[in-house]
Amino acid sequence: MIRSLGRRRLVTGTLATAAVAAPFLQVRGAPLAFPSDPWTLGVASGAPTPDGVVLWTRLAPRPLEGGGMPGDTVEVDWQVAEDEGFARVAARGTARAAAASAHTVHVEVTGLRPARPYWYRFRAGPAVSPVGRTRTAPAPGARTDTLRLALASCQQYEHGYYAAYRDMAQREFDLVVHVGDYIYERSWGRNPVRHHGTGVPTTLDEFRTRYALYRLDPDLQAAHAAFPWLSTWDDHEVMDDYANDRSYTVRDAERFLKIRAAAYRAYWEHLPLPARARPNGPDATLYAHYRFGDAMDIVLLDDRQYRSPPACVAGGRPGSVASCDERTDERRTMLGAAQEAWFADRMRAASTRWTVVAQQTLVAELAGPAKDGERRYWMDGWDGYPNARRRLLETIASARPRNPLVLGGDRHAFFAADLARDPARPEGPVVATEFVGSSITSQGPDPAALQRAVAANPQVRFGRGDRRGYVSVELGVKRAAVGFEAVDDPTQRDSAVRRLATFAVEDGVAGVRRA
Repeated sequence: MIRSLGRRRLVTGTLATAAVAAPFLQVRGAPLAFPSDPWTLGVASGAPTPDGVVLWTRLAPRPLEGGGMPGDTVEVDWQVAEDEGFARVAARGTARAAAASAHTVHVEVTGLRPARPYWYRFRAGPAVSPVGRTRTAPAPGARTDTLRLALASCQQYEHGYYAAYRDMAQREFDLVVHVGDYIYERSWGRNPVRHHGTGVPTTLDEFRTRYALYRLDPDLQAAHAAFPWLSTWDDHEVMDDYANDRSYTVRDAERFLKIRAAAYRAYWEHLPLPARARPNGPDATLYAHYRFGDAMDIVLLDDRQYRSPPACVAGGRPGSVASCDERTDERRTMLGAAQEAWFADRMRAASTRWTVVAQQTLVAELAGPAKDGERRYWMDGWDGYPNARRRLLETIASARPRNPLVLGGDRHAFFAADLARDPARPEGPVVATEFVGSSITSQGPDPAALQRAVAANPQVRFGRGDRRGYVSVELGVKRAAVGFEAVDDPTQRDSAVRRLATFAVEDGVAGVRRA
């Protein structure tokens, strides 16, 4: 288990550290000069395996001015050590930061030992990066009594500060799972506390600037520097409520796919993703599977890139509307045929105590209360794709992986729900337990309307949309403990974070239980 380190200890160490790490800092060839600190966006790690991890950084002395780097490729040295002081270096090498990739660095380190912490850093010329800490996954089948992860999503920069990430970075986690809306492409909401400062991004340079703005936040940097991340996207990394090649704001599909290509490229450039996730134009394979000892199989899904267009809205914004025949068409999909087949294979192959499905949104039905005899369904979520949802849950029920937990975000509210094999019959056997995290900052739904919806859908056992925060999950031998961690006031940088609710899932018993 990773011991807790203060945020400031993890994110210190730039030009001033050169004198204390002489062997690492021997400069080859002509001196490299930067106009200012090039490590403004911090460091990160992700995609942990038993023998390796992906390391990330970006050289950006002027991050909001295109990065401030020349057009040349820059050699960046990296080190991974078994100790915080780098006395026992486990791996080292040199990466090339190219202008074509905004001088970002993705290093896929291998040859490490499983289930242990490592520290890492970078050097370019005389400039040494902050020190980050990561952790490799336990070896397949290795006894892993406890695994702790944090679930995050929806961090609209203008709606608040990242007190949730500050709290997260000061706690003990093995992993952060981010399920989308890492950036927001547009401004919206009430009483912003800070501003994007630019319009809606549509080009690669504009998306790079938006990511740089978000990555400048010190609390987000601290959470990246403290733990490895697994990440998938939702809609706002590209455009609000888009579906595959369709957007209600950009109706020309060819133009939209150019925007999607730029957005996907900037996403890959700014997160610690493996090379297999690197986009090819407007396409990228982001869904993935990881195994952590005998404790957890986790699959990350992509329900944006392959989904059918929203139903019942005639090409408009997919809001909450009455059902229509299109909604229940069996051919409609959220994941696409290839990803559905891949998911079925992963469920059949799952062999650990806990099987975690990390996806973007709420799977449980949350239809609005009957109005004039008709319930209303949110067409941008699983409610708009009921047969795709049925297939997802039938796959879990048929494959019978041990202790399936479904995690999500997107709705800017905390939810805990029982998932029946057939959502149309919620009184049937529960096959999985669902937990959805509120947003890190993004403003939530009307509290009264949400409570009416929860009351009309008894399979949703808990719902609160008036608080921001994240979810902590501790996977033990006999049970999973889940905490909803809520920020007192997201408009305050130093806001306290307190436990809103606690749940337990017992080994072998699906369903929500308050603890």
